[in-house]
Amino acid sequence: VQLVESGGGSVQAGGSLRLSCARSTWKYSTYCMGWFRQAPGKEREWVAVIWIGGAQTYYAASVKGRFTISHEAAKSTTYLQMNSLKPEDTAVYSCAAAVGWDELCPTAVASFDHWGQGTQVTVS
Repeated sequence: VQLVESGGGSVQAGGSLRLSCARSTWKYSTYCMGWFRQAPGKEREWVAVIWIGGAQTYYAASVKGRFTISHEAAKSTTYLQMNSLKPEDTAVYSCAAAVGWDELCPTAVASFDHWGQGTQVTVS
C-alpha cells in the first residue's frame, strides 16, 4: 500500500493550502483516513480523520472550523483543505490509513497502519 502526499508549501498567515493523499489500489472497503502533523521538537498529533465507509469526519480542536477533510473515491484520494492558516500550523503533514475500523475512527498514531512520507507546510 502506498500513500503519497502533495500540496504542501509556504504560505502567509491567513492563507490557504490543499493537501492531497493519493492511495494505491487495495482490497479494504472499510477504513479511516487521517491527517497528522509534526512540528519541530514536538510529537506527531492528529489533525483530522474521515471514515471512508460513511464520510463521518472528526477534527482536532486546534483546526476545527478552519480545516476540512474529504475523500474522493473515484480517485482514491483524501484531501485536507486548510484555510485561515496560522504560524502554529507549520509542520510536516502526513496522511495515514487505519484499516478495519467502522465510523468511530481512531485518532491515535499507533492505530494507523499505513503512512505517507509527509509534506512540509510552512506558515509565516
